[in-house]
Amino acid sequence: MTTTDTTTHPSPSHGTDPLDRERTDLLESLGRHRFFLRYTVRGLTDEQARLRPTVSELCLGGIVKHVAATEATWADFMVRGAAAFPTVDWTSPQMAETWAAEHHLLPEETLAGVLEHYAAVAAHTDDLVRTLPSLDADHLLPKAPWFTPGGRQSARRTLLHLIAETAQHAGHADVIRETLDGQKTMG
Repeated sequence: MTTTDTTTHPSPSHGTDPLDRERTDLLESLGRHRFFLRYTVRGLTDEQARLRPTVSELCLGGIVKHVAATEATWADFMVRGAAAFPTVDWTSPQMAETWAAEHHLLPEETLAGVLEHYAAVAAHTDDLVRTLPSLDADHLLPKAPWFTPGGRQSARRTLLHLIAETAQHAGHADVIRETLDGQKTMG
């Protein structure tokens, strides 16, 4: 994958409107990290995508599944705010089961199916970002142990969070894949 320096030579897709440029830049960055995550799992069987060759609880199929679910929820947050997040009792024993189901490739799931779902989520997010009235629009964050009570987050900050989340998990996936069979996403 090659990238182009658009700092001094804007690509035709950027246009001249600063908001359009910002949206394009954010989506290109998110797209690059999505690519790295998808590239990391290329050529794997479903069985390989379920393996946990490190001490991590995560498997490659589970990482893709988790990133897709996270992106879908945050995209919904940009429209509906905190209502996008389910009400959860974080101390409940069922929470561990829910976490595990979202972070593992279950026996009835396939890597191809998870990747197809991720592509649909990505397309929806991209369409949403292109049509949001403003990236400045913000919403109250849901109640959760990791959010400051009463905190708010803009669509822009949500996109930056999605970029960071996707990049972090793509790196995690790269380590798992290298441990699994020596393949490296980069280098």
